[in-house]
Amino acid sequence: MDSFQLTSTAFIEGATIPSRHSCEGRDSSPPLAWSGVPEGTNSFALTCVDPDAPVGDWIHWIAWNIPATITSLGEGIDPKDQKSFTQGTNSWGRTGYGGPCPPRGHGPHRYYFTLYALDIANLDLSPSVHLPELQKALSGHVLAKASLMGRYERK
Repeated sequence: MDSFQLTSTAFIEGATIPSRHSCEGRDSSPPLAWSGVPEGTNSFALTCVDPDAPVGDWIHWIAWNIPATITSLGEGIDPKDQKSFTQGTNSWGRTGYGGPCPPRGHGPHRYYFTLYALDIANLDLSPSVHLPELQKALSGHVLAKASLMGRYERK
């Protein structure tokens, strides 16, 4: 299971996320790719969480029903697109990706992109759900997970 990996051409593990993927830039989702998919994977789910937010975990992106045939997501996924897979509600109350936007003066925050390989093809969830509902639906279906952490600090 250690072979399941999540990477990005925009940043490497622990490095700074480029500003184009933040609220100070285009606020576009970074490109992501994965490899070493476990046998029996029927779909993927994705989360992006900032655990350093002053109010606790800040959810930047949740998505699920990503087909098992997909091994990457290009840059700038349309936050309103629900055709290729389902995007849920982030901490701003919008669907889709919302880039790093930490308060100024708080130092760099960490952003964990986590991809879950699932043994189920379809999670019957509405785009209006938040992370806790997604986590509950994932319970018992995760074959493996892969994470990529980037940092961002507002200037």
